[in-house]
Amino acid sequence: MSRTSEIETRLREAFSPDHLEVHDDSESHRGHAGFQEGGESHFHVVIRSSRFEGLSRIARHRAVHKALGEDLVGQIHALSMDLATP
Repeated sequence: MSRTSEIETRLREAFSPDHLEVHDDSESHRGHAGFQEGGESHFHVVIRSSRFEGLSRIARHRAVHKALGEDLVGQIHALSMDLATP
């Protein structure tokens, strides 16, 4: 399974989002630190989930990292997030 698919699967399971986008932004980082040929090193995720209700921005980010797991986070060079309630 690709990293993109694995990210999407884990986030859907953890947050049951109303909206989820997982973008592989790796190509835009070609020539920069952490770039890997073939992509899947730099990601941007957009999540709208009621499970973020009452959580601070930092708590939301921590929840995403926990949902992805250390194994997957360790394979990603950069992860930007847009996290909100619906």
